[in-house]
Amino acid sequence: MSLIFFLNGASFCAILPRYPEIVESIGLSNAAFGLAVGVGPLGGLAAGLFAATLMRRLGSSKVSVIFQIIASTTHLLVYTSGSWLWLASALFLAAAADSITDIAMNAHGMRVERRYGRSILNSYHGYWSLGAVAGGLVGAACAQLEVPLWAQGLAGLVVFGALAAASHRFLLTGADTTEREPAAASAASPSAASAGSIPEAAADDVTGMDRPASAPDVSRAPRRIAGMTARGFALVAALGMVLVFAGSTEDAGNTWGALFMSRTFDAAPFVAGLAFVALQGAQTIGRFLGDGVVDRLGDRLTARIGALLSAAGMSFALLVPHPVTALIGFALAGWGVATLFPAAYRSADEMDGVAPGVGITVVGWFARLGFFLTPPLVGALADALTLRYALWMMPIYALGILIFSGSLATRTTR
Repeated sequence: MSLIFFLNGASFCAILPRYPEIVESIGLSNAAFGLAVGVGPLGGLAAGLFAATLMRRLGSSKVSVIFQIIASTTHLLVYTSGSWLWLASALFLAAAADSITDIAMNAHGMRVERRYGRSILNSYHGYWSLGAVAGGLVGAACAQLEVPLWAQGLAGLVVFGALAAASHRFLLTGADTTEREPAAASAASPSAASAGSIPEAAADDVTGMDRPASAPDVSRAPRRIAGMTARGFALVAALGMVLVFAGSTEDAGNTWGALFMSRTFDAAPFVAGLAFVALQGAQTIGRFLGDGVVDRLGDRLTARIGALLSAAGMSFALLVPHPVTALIGFALAGWGVATLFPAAYRSADEMDGVAPGVGITVVGWFARLGFFLTPPLVGALADALTLRYALWMMPIYALGILIFSGSLATRTTR
C-alpha cells in the first residue's frame, strides 16, 4: 500500500515544476491558468461520488490500482497540452481518476490500520509526500535539463503504471468490511451481554410481549443524507471543510510555488521548483512523525498547532520576501497541514452510523471542492495585485482550519 501512496504523489507532482513552461508555451495569464487548474477538480467532484460504489463492487485494492494507472495515463495529456481547453480537459480527467484512487487507497489504508491496532495512516500519507518530493525533484531536474515535456510524460506513464500494476499482489484480499467484523462480533458476544451490554434488538425480543403492538412512528425517523443522519452528515461536512482549507494550502505550493519563485525573484527553473519541494518535504517529515504525535496529542490539538505554524510561516515569507524566506514559509505551511488528511479520513471512516467507504467518499469530495475553488481565486488576485499579495490567502486558510478543527477527535483511541 505504501507504494500506491508513493506513486500517487510522484506521478502528478512531477508535472508541477513544469507548469511555468506549460503556461509560457500556451501563453496563459495567471487568471486563465488558475481557471484551468480550477476546472480540473470538477472531475474529482464528479467522479469521487462513485468511489464508494466501485469499492463495494471491486474492493479498495483493485480500485486504487486500476485508477492509479488511469491517472498516470491522463498525466501524459497534461504534459502535451497545446491550448487552454486541452490543459483544462486533461486536468479534469486526471483529477477524476485521482479522486477515486485517493479515496480507495485511504480506505485500504484504514483496513491495514485496523489490523495494526494503532495509528499508521499518517505514515502512508508520508509515503505520498515522499513520492511528491521525488516527483517534484524529477520534474525540476527535467526542467533545468530542458527534457521535452512529452518525453517526461511518456516515461512517467511507463514507470508509474508498471509499478502500480505490480503492487496489487501485495495488497489485502477479501471484503473491505473484513477488519470491522471482529469488533461487531465481540459486541454481540455472550461476554458482552453478561456485562450488561445487551443489543437493542435483543432487548426488544426479551420485553416485546409486554409492549402493545403499534405502527412505527415515521414522523420521528431521522432524516438521512447520503445514508447518514443529518447530524452525522454535518459532522462529516465539518471534517470536509478542514480538508478544503488543508487542500487549498497544499495547492498554493503545488500550483503557484514555482511561478511565485520565478516571477517574484527571477529564480532559475530548478530553484523555482524547490518551493513545492520545500512544502512537500516538510510535510513528508511531519507525516512520518505524525502518528506518534497524534497518539499523544490527538488529531484536534495537532491540527490547531499546525494551523498556527502554517499561518506564521507564510506570513513571515510574505512580509520579508526573499527566496530563502519563501522556502521557509512553504516548508512551515507543509509541516502545519501534514496530519490533516489522515485525521479527517480516519474520523469520517470510524464515525458511528456511517457505512464503510461513505464517510471517506464525502470527506474526499469536500477536499476537491477546495482544489476547485481556490486556484481561480488566487489567479484572479495575482493578476489584480501580484502573486505575492494573492498568496496572503494561505494564512486565511489556516484560520479556516482553526475554525473547523473542533470536528476532529481529541484523542486517537484504539
